[in-house]
Amino acid sequence: MTPPLNANTMESNETWETTSDTAVAQISSLTPEQYQKKMQRRKQVQDQRIAQASPEKGLIIVNTGNGKGKTTAALGMVLRSLGHGYKVAIIQFIKGGWEPSEKKVFSLWQDQIEFHAMGEGFTWETQNRDRDIEKALAAWHKGLEYIRNPDYKLVLLDEINIAIKLGYLRVEEILAGLAQKPEDNHVILTGRGAPAALIDYADLVTEMNLVKHPFRDQGVKAQPGIEY
Repeated sequence: MTPPLNANTMESNETWETTSDTAVAQISSLTPEQYQKKMQRRKQVQDQRIAQASPEKGLIIVNTGNGKGKTTAALGMVLRSLGHGYKVAIIQFIKGGWEPSEKKVFSLWQDQIEFHAMGEGFTWETQNRDRDIEKALAAWHKGLEYIRNPDYKLVLLDEINIAIKLGYLRVEEILAGLAQKPEDNHVILTGRGAPAALIDYADLVTEMNLVKHPFRDQGVKAQPGIEY
């Protein structure tokens, strides 16, 4: 049983994002004075963590899982990087059979961004495994050019995990390529089914869990501004 919280109790290994429902309920029962002392202690712990953290490190980031939002989350990081004035490259491994709307938006930053939609659509649409492999390899080689280039602070390899999962790309080759990136630069790899070796290698991994989806649960088609 979780002990009751008081002014001297502090879960120093928790943040607001990880605090259990029980602990949150207990926090709400504190007096204003107890709450203030608890938050002061929490701030001390967080300030100490920040002071001890490394100032900067180039990250390998993986967004995977069956839920929606993997590419959307990655594009949020792209926008942040553009806002800082960084150069960004986006390589799309599946999309390309249609003109993605985000490509139109990012054209506003044409001096900072390179955007390559190199796929030809989903595998059930292309129906040609050899051509799918050829396209995936071409996209990977293009992505590797930017990964190696120190001028590109962020490289997004969109849906590459699917290409690996389907056997179009070898995970060993991908890991060897990622090892060639400049120390302070970042690479994001998106798509469901990320292999265990890639997850182990990555610095930041987020799994999107599917709870409800309008197409699966209600038969609602993909909509502009939501899916594309």
